[in-house]
Amino acid sequence: MRRVEMNVLPQAVIQSPWEHPRFIEQTICPPLDFARIHLIKDKDGIDDYLAKNIKGLSKQEAAANRNSYKENICIDMLRQGYHKSFSELFTLIQKWNALREAAGPGSAIWQQKSLEEQPDKLDQLYHFLTRAEAAQRAGHYGEVYDNQLNLAYCFNDPEDEWLRNYFYERCFNTAQLIKTDGGKRRAQAHAHAGLISEEQGHVMKAAEHYEAFYQLTEGSTWKDEAGRTYNSLACEHLWRIYTLLADKMLENKEQEQAIKMLRKAFIMTKAGGDKKMEGEAAYCLSWAYHFAGEEKTALSILNTSVKIFTALCDSSGLGRAYEMIAKILVSQGKVAETLTSLEEFMKVAEDVHLSQSLVDACVLLGNIYNERGNYNKAFEYFTKAFEAASILNNLPLEGETKTYCGIAKTHKLMVAFNSYIEAEDPVSLKYLLAWKENRSDMCTDPLTVELDKETSDSEPL
Repeated sequence: MRRVEMNVLPQAVIQSPWEHPRFIEQTICPPLDFARIHLIKDKDGIDDYLAKNIKGLSKQEAAANRNSYKENICIDMLRQGYHKSFSELFTLIQKWNALREAAGPGSAIWQQKSLEEQPDKLDQLYHFLTRAEAAQRAGHYGEVYDNQLNLAYCFNDPEDEWLRNYFYERCFNTAQLIKTDGGKRRAQAHAHAGLISEEQGHVMKAAEHYEAFYQLTEGSTWKDEAGRTYNSLACEHLWRIYTLLADKMLENKEQEQAIKMLRKAFIMTKAGGDKKMEGEAAYCLSWAYHFAGEEKTALSILNTSVKIFTALCDSSGLGRAYEMIAKILVSQGKVAETLTSLEEFMKVAEDVHLSQSLVDACVLLGNIYNERGNYNKAFEYFTKAFEAASILNNLPLEGETKTYCGIAKTHKLMVAFNSYIEAEDPVSLKYLLAWKENRSDMCTDPLTVELDKETSDSEPL
């Protein structure tokens, strides 16, 4: 699936599902018995195939009467009386050709083989289309749906997305005719339809499908092939789509509507029983209250998020939550409370051995002290962050924290350097010259440095 993009809320909060859920075990049909001679490119291979499979015909006669694999499949469908399957297959091949022509030379689809040149896919289409047609004749719509769903599962590669979506749509229409399974297949169909709408950017339409999915699965014990209950899956989808809708509302400065939407998202996470999602939902809700100027409520909800992330030992979540707390407190001028909160974060990180969180806490503390001119403290915390990063063996993070250390140390030097420049006296000048000679500690006594230098110069080589 395509990556979900958010413009206001942090991107790290939410990600698109990697693929559609599997609600039934996928069935793959074996290769069919239709002749594949036209696929053999090697002359010796053709001669061998003719000798074994087309006895009694000369090579010339066999070549004159040879059909393509698509033609063999279509002829067999018609011979067996599967006229609807033939018509549907023919329509799909035409649609593929039309898509290719519309895209034009140089496009990705132009480089692909056409559907009629892919016998394995034709096998799946023949097998499941004819089975679905037979089930439809008998009025067994559950079997029709299952065969159509198997076809959607067959075409899960990116280049086959249009085919996959076509069969999910067919499943949706068939599911509405099924009255004997308590709404199970209708629920599945709404889940797939919601994901397709979300992929295509139709967020409101996706929300409608997910809400129907949720309503149909309330109180059920149905599970997908991965062991997840349908209802928990519906809660996850609704949490994600409500968060996306809220992000759009915040982008449009509609804070009150965003708060209502994110409260719905939070309720869904509690119903779904996923603590990680619940922590993220609380975190997003705090953002909406922050944008609305309700800082007290935002901090209260952030504390809920912190408790959840602490229980889960979620370094990423904890770092984001405490960073947000610090941002709000600093904006209110409550620097002392900010430092207390971040020191608490640091202690939690040390107690549960979360090195990444320890890095985050120390960097946040270092930044605050650095901005307030307490460069010694800033350097102390940045150094601690670097030490924690070294334990993680994370070279980019080590480099980042080392840079912070360099910034704080530079600021420390600048304070002393500027004081000597402003003094404008001989002693200060000696300090500056001594520092220029050894580039070590700005506070080194120049007389001591000169004495050491004279002693060093007088020593015999």
